[in-house]
Amino acid sequence: MFIAMNRFKVKTDRQVEFEAVWKGRDSRLAELPGFKGFHLLKGPVNEDDGITLYASHTVWASREDFLAWTKSEQFRDAHRNAGGNKDLYAGPPQFEGFEAVEGA
Repeated sequence: MFIAMNRFKVKTDRQVEFEAVWKGRDSRLAELPGFKGFHLLKGPVNEDDGITLYASHTVWASREDFLAWTKSEQFRDAHRNAGGNKDLYAGPPQFEGFEAVEGA
């Protein structure tokens, strides 16, 4: 199993717009071999700097399945307009990939 996460620092006053972008997009993830699941997670709000932490979380059967997604037409389609939403963020997303060592 491979888990791919992107952390997003979202301007707190832009949370509704950020969530709408994610809820309204057609990722086509289910079309890809090895895709197991997706969640968009909302984390803590830092009142001092006006930032809310979010993470996208996808689960794949293997790292290879995830890498195939990153080279797919579905990936290009899902990220086509990503640059148009830069004003929602306080910096670029941070990618983290994890391979399962143990699990049920």
